[in-house]
Amino acid sequence: MPMYQNGEMDPGVKALEARQDEIMRKLYELKAAVEGLAKTVTTPDADLDLTVSSSLSSQSFSSTSFTGATDLDAVLGKDLGALRDIVINANPEKPPLSLLVLCSLLCQRYRVLSTVHVHSSVTNVPSQLLSCLGPRHADSYARQMFQLGFTLIWKDVPKLQMKFSVQNMCPIEGEANVARFLFKLLAPYPSDPALATLVDSWVDVAFFQLAEGSAKERSVVLRSLNAALERSPWLAGQEFSLADITCYCCVQQSGMASSAPANVQRWLKSCENLGHFSLVKLLLR
Repeated sequence: MPMYQNGEMDPGVKALEARQDEIMRKLYELKAAVEGLAKTVTTPDADLDLTVSSSLSSQSFSSTSFTGATDLDAVLGKDLGALRDIVINANPEKPPLSLLVLCSLLCQRYRVLSTVHVHSSVTNVPSQLLSCLGPRHADSYARQMFQLGFTLIWKDVPKLQMKFSVQNMCPIEGEANVARFLFKLLAPYPSDPALATLVDSWVDVAFFQLAEGSAKERSVVLRSLNAALERSPWLAGQEFSLADITCYCCVQQSGMASSAPANVQRWLKSCENLGHFSLVKLLLR
């Protein structure tokens, strides 16, 4: 049978191509679904007992604009039809507050399927942690609708771990390192080396001195924060950055927010006015 008749493609060939395209689309959907099942069944780090919630977040946070744009394919690899899932193992005794804030920001930028699970190694997870990523989304079964997966597993781990492309990626450990990874999905790090170093420095201060330091170290950090915030509205200058997210969460988690000096108090209120930190305050009640 000729493919062309009078210079036009044969209608039968057109129908065959359309059917082939539809078959390929369904195969991609099936691949995404199978990959999701493989993660929960065969991956040791995702040994799940309970699927608690999943959502395409639609919280009414105020929009935060970051300088520059991130190409997901450049950071995470080409999208081949399967959901690109970020899987985080975290201990419920030390909730990763900064990562929950970053997840809410990712939900503003992308279509994110966020899910909370509980591993058999932990019991009695507080209800607010079970619902920390919002209610189950009606379309959570249709993984191909989403650009990113954000899977949080409450598990008895000594240090927070993150995997992406679970089968072939070594885990990233520590909340600070995972926060850096997630923030790069929102905006590129500053191109100015000095500014990028300043942001990294504040992130390290947040987790190593505010979160884990002694009372004396924390007091020193609060004074440093106060001095920096006297010169600019945000910790890295004129723009809200990862430095503000991590330091805000660690100041609140340290219990020193109420006794912080004046510039820090003003900055805390500015962070809260953005609308991204309501969950942090809720979890710390």
